[in-house]
Amino acid sequence: MKRVPEPELMDAPAQARAYAEADFSEPNNLFVELALSHLDTRAGGRLLDLGCGPGDICLRFARALPRWNIAGLDAGPNMLALARQALRSSGLEQRVEFVQSRLPDHPFSGQFDAVVSNSLLHHLPDPMSLWQSIARLTRPGGFVQVMDLHRPADRKTASELVEVHAAGEPEVLQKDFHNSLLAAWTGEEVALQLRQAGLDSLELTRPSDRHWLVQGHLPQ
Repeated sequence: MKRVPEPELMDAPAQARAYAEADFSEPNNLFVELALSHLDTRAGGRLLDLGCGPGDICLRFARALPRWNIAGLDAGPNMLALARQALRSSGLEQRVEFVQSRLPDHPFSGQFDAVVSNSLLHHLPDPMSLWQSIARLTRPGGFVQVMDLHRPADRKTASELVEVHAAGEPEVLQKDFHNSLLAAWTGEEVALQLRQAGLDSLELTRPSDRHWLVQGHLPQ
């Protein structure tokens, strides 16, 4: 099936609220747990989440990594308003910050010990803006983890995935999920992007029926 791009931002107030209130605990927890096995939870460090949305993954990392500072970047002001609202009630304000910016632009100085991103790539007009940003923002030897949807073979399969994984969600979220599946990149396309960005040392796997995962440490 040919890829069908969707708008870069999913930041209308109704979309942002539905996304923040949806139960993404399973994939978000999977994402964090997959990363934690590669990070030193006893030492300090800096972690950056690109496309952090309403901030749930950042807060999960902050709780699991008590000596790390966490930064989340997103282009959507409504998403970030919800992220900052969640941060205020978390008790983690001293170690977590949320920044509004659109890749490839960013305000950060220095490099991060870990750079992660979940479900951002399929929104970007140019996928290389993510991979090139990761290459610049991750220190030598630093850890990278990116997960996103894998585009199914046809629209029928996309509809079936929505029924299996989002049947109980609001209509706006089901529609966004379906559109995101159509806009997603396949694992084969991602492998080519990694080679073009000089990141082909990272491992590419399929952790679920609807995701691909890129993971590993950059060369020293």
